[in-house]
Amino acid sequence: MVRAQFDGLVGQDTAIALLWRAVDQQRVAPAYLFAGPHGVGRRLAAERFAEILFAPPSGAPSPALGRRIAQRNHPDLLWVEPTYLHQGKLIGASVAAQEGLSRKSPPQTRLDQVRQIAQFLGRPPLEAPRAVVVIEAAETMAEGAANGLLKTLEEPGQATIILLAPGPQSLLPTLVSRCQTIPFQRLNATDMAAVLAQVEQTEVLAQPQILAMAQGSPGGAIAAYNQLQSIPPELLTALHQPPHSLREALDQARQVAKTLDTEAQLWLLDYLLNWYWQSYPAESPRWLPKLEAAKGYLRRFVQPRLVWEVMLMDLVKS
Repeated sequence: MVRAQFDGLVGQDTAIALLWRAVDQQRVAPAYLFAGPHGVGRRLAAERFAEILFAPPSGAPSPALGRRIAQRNHPDLLWVEPTYLHQGKLIGASVAAQEGLSRKSPPQTRLDQVRQIAQFLGRPPLEAPRAVVVIEAAETMAEGAANGLLKTLEEPGQATIILLAPGPQSLLPTLVSRCQTIPFQRLNATDMAAVLAQVEQTEVLAQPQILAMAQGSPGGAIAAYNQLQSIPPELLTALHQPPHSLREALDQARQVAKTLDTEAQLWLLDYLLNWYWQSYPAESPRWLPKLEAAKGYLRRFVQPRLVWEVMLMDLVKS
């Protein structure tokens, strides 16, 4: 019965048991923190839990209900994701990715979105016994937005609020104290393979570098694989080793800055950190701090081409 309700959620028996016990004992908390790495099933668990909470008291969730939740078109569900500020408008991270919008800074969960949550919960549920709000990447909330969410968490009304975040340490303690924490774990190799087969992404299994970066996160492995495909192969091959000359370093920096947005550049630095650590173990203690420093500069909005020029020229000097 439990496995049927949480169909497709692999390797998260503890989380399933805790959520099912809350439903079975009719002790559903007003707020939950689904804590764990990105891509291990937190979002799917939130969808399945919403199905259970939306189901009528006398019946089980229906396939039609599951589809409505997956499509985010149920009137008692508010799904909040971090946004970019683009031309004066808030654009969701998934929409920005689909439309290929240039992204110079990471997305955030903003105070305006927190106010939207309060407005949403200000009315009674329309169809379901309770409303459900899911906040993805809750760790992206600035302090003002997080403080604005506190009152809603204290008095959610006929609602359950679910925050998805890497762990309690990534949120304000005042937020964590108002949530019941549900732990989500990284998957072992067998479960990783099962999930990737389930979503028809078995080609990822042939990429040991990507699997190493994912560290037990199927969603992270898929995202990394897709990101890898977006980088020109000749540029990636060139970056697999330090440049041989200053001219080569400057040329590579120009290509990276011209081809990739800031988020893709941050991912590429993570990829190169992993690649250099595995491919050049003797040199990695000297090289890896330079790549870490470059990530810090990009996050502080230093001009990307300059960041790559300095880093790659330092690798030539090494």
